[in-house]
Amino acid sequence: MATTLARSVEHRPRPAPAPRRRRRPLWPYLLISPTLLATGYLLLYPLVRNVVISFQEFRLPQLVRGDARFVGLANYARVLSDPEFWAVVRRTLLFTAINVVLIMVLSTLVALLLVRLGRALRLLVMSGLVLVWATPVIAATTVFQWLFQSRLGVVNWALVRLGFEGFRDYAWFADGPATFAILVVLIVWQSVPFAALSLYAAMVTVPAELYEAARIDGAGAWRSFTTITVPVLRAMFGLITCLEVIWVAKAFVQIWVISQGGPGQATTTLPVYAFQVAQSLQRYDLGAAVSMLMVVLLVLALLAYLRQLYRQEGES
Repeated sequence: MATTLARSVEHRPRPAPAPRRRRRPLWPYLLISPTLLATGYLLLYPLVRNVVISFQEFRLPQLVRGDARFVGLANYARVLSDPEFWAVVRRTLLFTAINVVLIMVLSTLVALLLVRLGRALRLLVMSGLVLVWATPVIAATTVFQWLFQSRLGVVNWALVRLGFEGFRDYAWFADGPATFAILVVLIVWQSVPFAALSLYAAMVTVPAELYEAARIDGAGAWRSFTTITVPVLRAMFGLITCLEVIWVAKAFVQIWVISQGGPGQATTTLPVYAFQVAQSLQRYDLGAAVSMLMVVLLVLALLAYLRQLYRQEGES
């Protein structure tokens, strides 16, 4: 009996040894670590430094001597109690909303046009979009300044030729709403190519069978767009909208080159206001506080939009 039990134990298969966890080599991480450190420094250091300055008394003497002292939330309290700051916030929200709505509408129309064009015309339109997208911001802004000059501008000349004599020698940049409108046109013109090409790239991925089935069921172009294109590409529409909100809200170069926030603060948005406070008044602490408040407002707005977007995704 004992001999049989011993033999059965000897012939019982031994359990396979547990596989050893393969150690990942560190060499790839060491190779990319300089790039990661440099990128982190370039991206994070300005933000951290700006946060620190917003809690300090930091003017020109402190910039020279380097003896800034912390004042807590005093800078934020002063900015938030200033009625001009809230006027700039409202103007920034209006400016951003108008631009983003126009950008998304026009970009969607251009993307739908690209889907339906032939190969030759599609390449022609896409080449024009890429050229507009590649135009430097300063160059495009300078061109718009030339277009809307009071005496030598092409826009006034064309309007007068069309019979609008009231625009003869009209000073566009001396009128607040007119300057605001010019900036909207400029930023929309610069933003549409990226959004349109991105939406076109997403639209061509939608299966053609879905549109064919909708066409067989009698759905028109608008119904196919609202029931197929929008639901399928909702995430893409949301992503591009968020990117455009960020891009428009932080627009500074166009406004500063054309109007420097004028006339009469009609085009002063939060980035321009922060620069004016920091440079003109040499209150770098208040400028840093304004910029950080702008970041907070932008993050809150984007989080609210993304939450609504995810809620719609869940319901669908």
